This record gives sequence, C-alpha cells and structure tokens, in this order.
Amino acid sequence: MALILWILAVILVVSGIFSLFRGELLWGIVLIVVGLLVGPGGVSLFT
Repeated sequence: MALILWILAVILVVSGIFSLFRGELLWGIVLIVVGLLVGPGGVSLFT
C-alpha cells in the first residue's frame, strides 16, 4: 500500500509542477500540497 501511495504522490507532485509551468498557479500548488499529504513521508490520508 505504501508503494501505491508513493507513486500516487509522485504523480500528483509532477502534475503540479507541470501546471505551474503552464501558468495555472493555484491548481499547481493544490496538486503539490495534496501530493505531499498523500505520500508516505507526509500525513497519509488513509491511515
């Protein structure tokens, strides 16, 4: 389960970074924050 959460977190953070480069500042920040919260290193939403 931790591996799945880690992969999901990486996808969210990378998507957020691409959103920032496209100029979608708010959406990019939201994706990065959610990615950091979901990841095993952050506060997991599923535990």
